[in-house]
Amino acid sequence: MQDEVVRRTLVGPMKDEIFSRFAEFIETELGIKMPPAKKTMLQARLQKRLWKLGFNSFDTYYDYVFSPEGREFELSQMIDVVTTNKTDFFREPKHFDFLTQRALPELINHRGLEQCFMIWCAGCSTGQEPYSLAMVLSDFAERVSGFHFFILATDISSQVLEKAKLGIYPQEAVLPVPMKLRKRYLLKSKEKDKKLVRVVPEIRSLVRFRRLNLTKPDFGLREMMDIIFCRNVIIYFNRAIQEQVVGRLCQYLNPGGYLFTGHSETLNGMALPLLSVSHTVYQKEVGRVASPQLPIMTLKPAELFISERPT
Repeated sequence: MQDEVVRRTLVGPMKDEIFSRFAEFIETELGIKMPPAKKTMLQARLQKRLWKLGFNSFDTYYDYVFSPEGREFELSQMIDVVTTNKTDFFREPKHFDFLTQRALPELINHRGLEQCFMIWCAGCSTGQEPYSLAMVLSDFAERVSGFHFFILATDISSQVLEKAKLGIYPQEAVLPVPMKLRKRYLLKSKEKDKKLVRVVPEIRSLVRFRRLNLTKPDFGLREMMDIIFCRNVIIYFNRAIQEQVVGRLCQYLNPGGYLFTGHSETLNGMALPLLSVSHTVYQKEVGRVASPQLPIMTLKPAELFISERPT
């Protein structure tokens, strides 16, 4: 403990030059805006890694991160620290109502129930959003015979994905979950003093978590999606990258499929094959066909994830 205190006192402030180098990497590789006003925030987040590794300056930490050893062992840790991971169960609940009351009934009426419906939760963080979707859609499936679905949940942070796979949360975190769904799909810890709950196995099995960088041109997916949730993600990108990311999402969205964005995000002015059908809900124009390099395939869920290479 004493060594840690000494180590903390030896870390000096981040130099403007080093901040600029980090900011350039973060904006170029992650698409996250990093103006000078965020220097204090970046310094506070990265300082935790310096303490962990025993570095006494951001200069030496920067050199390590981008060394061959650092790229292998530390770069992903730095990315985990930098990326924002705020999320909640049933955030923006009107989206879930729109999904079950309008989007899915329209899609079922158009294409039937023969094929599994594919849902992609892009920027899933620690799993609250995809598990919320899995609960809602499981409840919907009980009312609509023959409806089957599968959820792909992706995030750039390996650390949050590991937490998401566990499906364990503090009891207060699940308060937004409707009581009916809470009783059915959440299990309380046997150790009452821990005050934890876990998503039941049958819900966890409906979600496949995978690391994916939305700013990279190749997502490595082989299936088209019927529904894409990308909420409160692109708000951290600059305008040019926002349009690129949403454009690529559209390539993976079936004609007539729906894209849900965050309440403070807008696609106005972007050249996209989308129609606004509700607040922050967009539908891909039916006349638009799938991108030539992305042929529509009928695959089993286990066959969707062919590319596990780092992005």
